[in-house]
Amino acid sequence: MAHDIQPAALDDRLETPPDRPYVLDIRPAADYRDGAIDGSHNLPVYADLQRGDDEPLRTELGSLPSDRDVVVICKQGIVAKRATSILRAAGYDAYTLRGGMSAWRGYERNSLLYRLRRLYWRLR
Repeated sequence: MAHDIQPAALDDRLETPPDRPYVLDIRPAADYRDGAIDGSHNLPVYADLQRGDDEPLRTELGSLPSDRDVVVICKQGIVAKRATSILRAAGYDAYTLRGGMSAWRGYERNSLLYRLRRLYWRLR
């Protein structure tokens, strides 16, 4: 079972307050400041997870809401998958934003690359 969510589905859920997930952006703080999803929360553990160090994320688990889905975002969605796995193992209903912020930005602009990605995802 895939534990990811596509940008359009996340956007729909962000517009529905009772179903609104907690959006956890794990990118470095500078990247987050350069552009983030409205209402998201930054926990800059990207570099740690990339190095294989999951302790900084585990240390912060208690600060995450346990009564909402958590959607994890990184640059391309690859490192976020690791964070999602850690959260799911800890009992959270966690999902990775498929394609990360790259896909989100493409979704917002309805870029050709995003439309091709979406087609690819459907065909898989």
